[in-house]
Amino acid sequence: MIAILKRELKCMIAIFKREFKAYFLSPIGYIYMGFFLLLTGIFFTSGNLLPQNSRFSTFFGSLTFIYIFAVPLLTMRLFSEEKRQKTDQLLLTSPVSISGIVCGKFFAALILFAMTLVITLLYAVVIAIYGDFQWAETAGSYIGFLFMGAGYIAVGLFISAGTENQLTAALATFFTLFLLLVIDPVARMIPPDIRSGLISAGFLAALVAFFVFLNTRNWFITAGTLVLCALIIGGFWLFRQNVFAGFLTNFLGWFSLNRRYQSFTMGLLKFDALVYYASFCAFFLFLTVRIIEKRRWN
Repeated sequence: MIAILKRELKCMIAIFKREFKAYFLSPIGYIYMGFFLLLTGIFFTSGNLLPQNSRFSTFFGSLTFIYIFAVPLLTMRLFSEEKRQKTDQLLLTSPVSISGIVCGKFFAALILFAMTLVITLLYAVVIAIYGDFQWAETAGSYIGFLFMGAGYIAVGLFISAGTENQLTAALATFFTLFLLLVIDPVARMIPPDIRSGLISAGFLAALVAFFVFLNTRNWFITAGTLVLCALIIGGFWLFRQNVFAGFLTNFLGWFSLNRRYQSFTMGLLKFDALVYYASFCAFFLFLTVRIIEKRRWN
């Protein structure tokens, strides 16, 4: 068991080194860092320096907006470029595990993300020297952004694995992250009554069945999935209708990365928020592995 884990770790490190170097052997890494630092510099100057505002929370309020533009640059090439150049065939036929490939690419993007985020500590130093600096809130916000950024990268990696066009991957990642950004305001607009929850549950069941069909191309398995979902929904409707009260709002809340981030801005490191971000990343990395596994066997 230990030998297998060592081999997996060795493979993941090899992929990590390859991908991390690739960021700086192509313009992508420099474009990402330059674009991110340019926008953060503009927001810091306009939000803190010019109005002489010592509240660093103003700066953090702009970071989420910047990341929905910057993260697609970071993730768009991770798998789509491999597919376009047909080099993914070398990876898929090599003795490297799929999970090692996915995790290696994920951590390469995450480390570059973290390196760029660390540079913005220079802004915090300026505030600490000339203003009223909130240490706990700032430290919590940086930790929160690191974990939230990991979730963004996991989503981008998953999308990149599904296309061979970098532009398509970048645009799809941008719109997905934008939806995650506005998911809380949208959730508050949804009626919380039981009947709306039942309709929402039925719609989600149809989406699950459609996803199963896309992955199996088997009508019997798809129909079985749909029947199973219908039985589950029917059982809850007969015996626990209150489950459907605010169902879609609660469901969408699971995908809200920003909601869990709020505790970090107050300097609170909540264990459940950290577990949520880790679970969110693991979920999308698992889906990415499944996509690549399917391609390998095909």
